[in-house]
Amino acid sequence: MKFGIFYEHQLPRPWAEHSEYDLLQNSLTQIELADQLGYDYAWEVEHHFLEEYSHSSAPEVFLGAASQRTANIRLGHGVIQLPTNQPHRVAERVATLDLLSGGRVELGLGEGAGPAELHPFGTQVRTKRDRWEEAVQAIIPMFTKTDWEFHGDYHDFPARNVVPKPFQKPHPPLWVACSNIQTIGQAGAWGMGALGFTFVSPEAAKAWVHKYYNNLLHNQHKLTDYPANPNIAMVSGFMCAETDEEAYEKAAGWTFFIFALSYYGRKGVDAPGEGNLWEEFQAWRHTEKAQAAFNGALIGSPETIRRKLRIFQAAHVDQVILLNQAGKTTHEDICGSLEMFANEVMPEFHGYEAEHAQWKDDVLGGRIVLEDLDTTPYDIFSHQNEDIVRLTPEQLKAQMAAKEAAQASAG
Repeated sequence: MKFGIFYEHQLPRPWAEHSEYDLLQNSLTQIELADQLGYDYAWEVEHHFLEEYSHSSAPEVFLGAASQRTANIRLGHGVIQLPTNQPHRVAERVATLDLLSGGRVELGLGEGAGPAELHPFGTQVRTKRDRWEEAVQAIIPMFTKTDWEFHGDYHDFPARNVVPKPFQKPHPPLWVACSNIQTIGQAGAWGMGALGFTFVSPEAAKAWVHKYYNNLLHNQHKLTDYPANPNIAMVSGFMCAETDEEAYEKAAGWTFFIFALSYYGRKGVDAPGEGNLWEEFQAWRHTEKAQAAFNGALIGSPETIRRKLRIFQAAHVDQVILLNQAGKTTHEDICGSLEMFANEVMPEFHGYEAEHAQWKDDVLGGRIVLEDLDTTPYDIFSHQNEDIVRLTPEQLKAQMAAKEAAQASAG
């Protein structure tokens, strides 16, 4: 199993004059430390206008800086929002970052969230999936062709040679955001790596991993010509400390992450420049739902985290991405957590890499046949942020009604 770290660049109020400067500088120091400790990936999101929740609107700039302070760690766009970016600029920025890093880029692609982010760019939520698919078809050939033109419903441009070309050939590995858990199966069909959130149970993890690989092997329909990237990565809240109690105390930022994501999913941007999510969070942070957010997260002592990781290992998840920078978690606690995990937990699971690689090779080669398991029981209770990321308020209301109906019928 490989391990990544994940950055939203959260910055709860109140803000001081140099808060954003300190946030970015500390994050770069953390990634530099992770590189030295042997972590495999550093992932950075792209969000717009989501105050306090994410101050990461220019991930290519941040990852470019990280590329010059690291040597081995892979640098992941997790993800670039295609409906809010022009195709040529995506290709140019990704190729430049790949050259700067010596071929360490992982290219995650996503649709963007709801109206709060999309509407200022002139994009409607109802068209975002179509825009995303067309943008993939428009962008990927730019990495290899020297006279590429495209004529679609949303993008139309004459033949040009997009320069520079990436260091990796034909281009960095492709991933897709799976904020809706059903997209994990679709990712397999697209032949892309799946970037999702923590599964709610071992049974759900196994079912979705099987769905992903069976789609990749038997129901593949790529959007255009690119090498398949058979990988499943799961993001999880994270804090490693000497005891479970200490870890829970230091990981309050994870519950803020859940709260803020849910807030923007429900309300959007209702008071630009005037809101205070951290203040509103205080009434929620000690609720039963907030405390339940700790259950599936990788928060605890090294032994507790090892026990939870074995669930992912048994399900053959390729990578676990650790979300440490959340809420008001301090720079010192983040670094201490990264160091303890790297020293006391990571070596065991890195040690299984050869075994996992053989399993994957056998699956892809047809020597292991994965049972086609029913994912329906896990569609509603999907993951930690099942009701918040890429849903409009109307979709959220419908999903919550479905969940309440399912709970009522269950007893």
